[in-house]
Amino acid sequence: MLLYIHGFNSSPQSDKGVITAEYIARHFPQIAFFQPQLPSTPKAAMASLIDLVEREKAKGESLNFIGSSLGGYFASYLVETYGGKAVLINPAVKPFELFDEFIGQQYNPYTDETYQVLPEHKNDVAKFDTQVIINPDRFFVLLQSGDEVLDYKQAVNKYHCCQLLVEAGGDHSFAGYEQQLDRICQFLFLDK
Repeated sequence: MLLYIHGFNSSPQSDKGVITAEYIARHFPQIAFFQPQLPSTPKAAMASLIDLVEREKAKGESLNFIGSSLGGYFASYLVETYGGKAVLINPAVKPFELFDEFIGQQYNPYTDETYQVLPEHKNDVAKFDTQVIINPDRFFVLLQSGDEVLDYKQAVNKYHCCQLLVEAGGDHSFAGYEQQLDRICQFLFLDK
């Protein structure tokens, strides 16, 4: 199975989400591919991810993840808790430190949803922090130094023992992402 986890205020309809779904359908049609629209609250989002992962694991499915931004943070927790492998795209490392600037009303342009970020969401997110990566061989981390949302150096520090690709320039969406899909799938599906 492959679970694509989108970031904060994003959707499977983001450019990366659409490109990933099309690539997997074309090249790996045998893979059970999941790309849920996550609930807007962190607790509900993680509960839905855990339900899906536990259901697939009970079926004997291998666990593979692609996580972008906050989705990378969630994917780290899932891999360290349930096993499997993950590719993280410009992952959030300490998103709970950024939550104060988002408290209040938010609008998701992909879903046309207006929702509230509450102070308690900061603690809800912090509960899923993997301070130390115990299984570095399970991670491939793609970073671009031009990320305008997150400090890529935090991810370099956290995931230094993992397979890393650090590109100069770029942006938070990871410019040229589609050119990395062969390597991503090779890491997830061929290096077992």
